[in-house]
Amino acid sequence: MTTLQPPAAAAPRPAPPRARRDRRSWTGWGFLGPFVAVFALVFLAPIAYSVYLSLFRDRLIGGTTFVGLDNYTQALRDERFWDSLGRVSLFLAVQVPIMLGMALLVALALDSGRLYGRDFFRISIFLPYAVPAVVATLMWGFMYGTRFGLVGDINSAFGVSLPDPLSTDLVLASIGNIVTWEFVGYNMLIFYSALRVIPHSLYEAAQIDGAGQIRVITAIKLPAIRGALVIATIFSIIGSFQLFNEPSILQPLAPNAVTTDYTPNFYTYSLSFNGQQHNYSATVAIVMGLITMVIAYVVQLRGMRKGV
Repeated sequence: MTTLQPPAAAAPRPAPPRARRDRRSWTGWGFLGPFVAVFALVFLAPIAYSVYLSLFRDRLIGGTTFVGLDNYTQALRDERFWDSLGRVSLFLAVQVPIMLGMALLVALALDSGRLYGRDFFRISIFLPYAVPAVVATLMWGFMYGTRFGLVGDINSAFGVSLPDPLSTDLVLASIGNIVTWEFVGYNMLIFYSALRVIPHSLYEAAQIDGAGQIRVITAIKLPAIRGALVIATIFSIIGSFQLFNEPSILQPLAPNAVTTDYTPNFYTYSLSFNGQQHNYSATVAIVMGLITMVIAYVVQLRGMRKGV
């Protein structure tokens, strides 16, 4: 007796190449979608809204009116804005080289293998970066005090008269000291990580050629971590132009030295929250962002150029 077999199912036809490519494309967007949504919400949308605000102005009569680029013209003529920009530019020119130089020296010392207690020094130098900026500024502000802080105690104990770190002439250097204390460890870690991935074969070749430590540093280590140096410099430039926490916290301790337009970010904050000039505040922030972007881009091009 023969058994009837059901007919074999036809094999599914392969999807055409174009359909497969479209499916893969949508799959990739599915993975990227959450990031793109968050990026647009927390980064692109605020920028777009700031640009929108910068094109309007609140008037006593007529309410909010469209003024085009008038706010930008006012910002370019604003002496308070340019004074604050000059102040952070001076801060950048002095503090950033000192901070990066100290971080580089520490990273080279740790990488040399001749420093006793390397792990202890590494974590000790990095530890200030773990302290929140607000806490660090409050701590240093207390030590700077001539009536209630460390400076005042030294004056009383030894009968001396140390300069007031929160005076008009010294407050910028005092802020630079706080920022340097906070970020030397952070930049040290960037440089130290870059030094640790240099191939040991280069050191062996230099040893065979009889190169000393200085020659190894200048010919091998510094060229090898050039990218890390550029990145750290760009981060430091952006951080200097965004200086806000330190002057805003020290302002109640030194109201005559730290004014509400001491830095561009502090100026925009004062315009928006104290002066209720939201449109002009957005304009100053956009102008400052463009200046920071241009300078950081120029530094990147200059730093990554071959043969420099």
